[in-house]
Amino acid sequence: MIDIGLDDPAQEDVRLLLEEHLADMYATSPAESVHALDHSALSRPEITFWTARENGILLACGALKELPVGADGAKEGELKSMRTTHAARGRGIAGLLLAAIVCEARGRGLSRLCLETGSEDYFATARRLYLRHGFTECPPFAGYVPDPNSVFMSLELVPLTL
Repeated sequence: MIDIGLDDPAQEDVRLLLEEHLADMYATSPAESVHALDHSALSRPEITFWTARENGILLACGALKELPVGADGAKEGELKSMRTTHAARGRGIAGLLLAAIVCEARGRGLSRLCLETGSEDYFATARRLYLRHGFTECPPFAGYVPDPNSVFMSLELVPLTL
């Protein structure tokens, strides 16, 4: 059974996965185009961090960063640090984790969930995941600037109704 829950990004296995993630980002993209966060940045109060685990073994991680409320009063969030371990790839774990984060964002009343990912072939699998979950390409958001190495995507969130 896959357990998705809040976790500490400084926990050793998570920290190692995040270090691997950052190393891959810097190996794939120019430094000025890397927007991934390390474990200490993911511990900020505006960020909620989750992991997916099976029998205690780390499979994936992801985070939700709440963005400052816009001038129009809209509450938005940014998906950060989605990463699946090599051993867990191809099992649908990223989709489960993404669905949980989208559900949480919707439950918090966010009107939109945004993300930045790479434009290189290395990121094609991630872009396909986001497209399957309803994300579409959008202009840069929250202080990002146009970058040929970045793809910006967003998902409009319809509030949950009971």
